[in-house]
Amino acid sequence: MDANTECEIPSVNLSDAEAGRLLRGAKTIAVVGLSANPEKPSHFVPKYLQEQGYTIIPVNPTAKGQILGKAVYPSLSAVPGQVDVVDIFRPAADVPPIVDEAIAIGARAVWMQEGIVNNAAAERARAAGLQVVMNKCMMKVHRALPGAK
Repeated sequence: MDANTECEIPSVNLSDAEAGRLLRGAKTIAVVGLSANPEKPSHFVPKYLQEQGYTIIPVNPTAKGQILGKAVYPSLSAVPGQVDVVDIFRPAADVPPIVDEAIAIGARAVWMQEGIVNNAAAERARAAGLQVVMNKCMMKVHRALPGAK
């Protein structure tokens, strides 16, 4: 990863209010990079979302069995059924093929968690009609919604 990629700033991004509306309309979230380690944000953020009523689909090519009581899929293309949002917990350099898969499966949006920005991949997603959120924590945005626990 070069220095420009590490320090990339979102060129276009949804506001917190727009990201909140996206979350309110979502039911199924595929989490790419979901971890079995409860101390990692890539575990406790999806767990929180699951506790709020979202269907969480773990996507992790190196994990086996289940995480958060759900079968783990090796890729987005292996996930059965519709995915509303693809939540990405992977380094920015790994984002482009994930976005390509999100487009291919017909996801409505891609969400790059805090610290993750890839403007080129975001532009491809937007051009395909997906909403894009970068560098925002889904849990923090959800907690800020009126009526959230």
